[in-house]
Amino acid sequence: MATDNIWQMLTDNVGTVVTVVSAIAAVIGALASRAETRKQRQLRTEQLRQTIDSSSLDWGNAAIDTLARAAMLARTRHFHGNEGSFQTAKAATLVNLTGLIDRGRMFFPNLDEHKKGTEKDGAYRGSRPPILDAMVWVHCETAALTREGGPTGDNSGAFIDDCRRLVVSELQAHLDPRRLNQVVGRYDGQTRTHQQQAIERADSLRQQLLTRRPGVAIDNPTRQPEQPETVQ
Repeated sequence: MATDNIWQMLTDNVGTVVTVVSAIAAVIGALASRAETRKQRQLRTEQLRQTIDSSSLDWGNAAIDTLARAAMLARTRHFHGNEGSFQTAKAATLVNLTGLIDRGRMFFPNLDEHKKGTEKDGAYRGSRPPILDAMVWVHCETAALTREGGPTGDNSGAFIDDCRRLVVSELQAHLDPRRLNQVVGRYDGQTRTHQQQAIERADSLRQQLLTRRPGVAIDNPTRQPEQPETVQ
């Protein structure tokens, strides 16, 4: 009898029942859609970041290579056969540095652009971030290089190396590879085991190097102090 009463009540209020069920379905659908929209937005954000990171890494690779070449230019400038050869190599390095500095502004915009240099073009207002400062300092050091005179080649090369280390550190902070490793789940047990094996292998090679080359400077050798140019 109770079942008949319930059925009769539902029949008499079928419109209301349909409305309630539709409302519940609409709410569930809206919540599901909202969750999916949030998920898609997060995915698009991560994809955009990865695209920017990829372009930043391309810039960083070119910057690191150019800085290494600039340091080698400083250390080997005496080996150029003549002044023309040295100036050609120097000019090519300066062109690369100039291009990298301006391209770097696409990824590392100036700081405090509303407080400093407001009369300049948009990309040049404010203060350069440290990563581009380091690039500019290398440009200045390279521009001042001569085949003879000034600080020793090793001294100039070591200064450029210091700037390169700052660039690498700032680039790593920008790309945050540790966060990416966590996102893609690279830190599993097998990877940790492999990493430990690689550390042990590197230590073994370090000992071999010290045996082969006693007294060799390892791990950020101290830069030589400023001194007059000497014959190298």
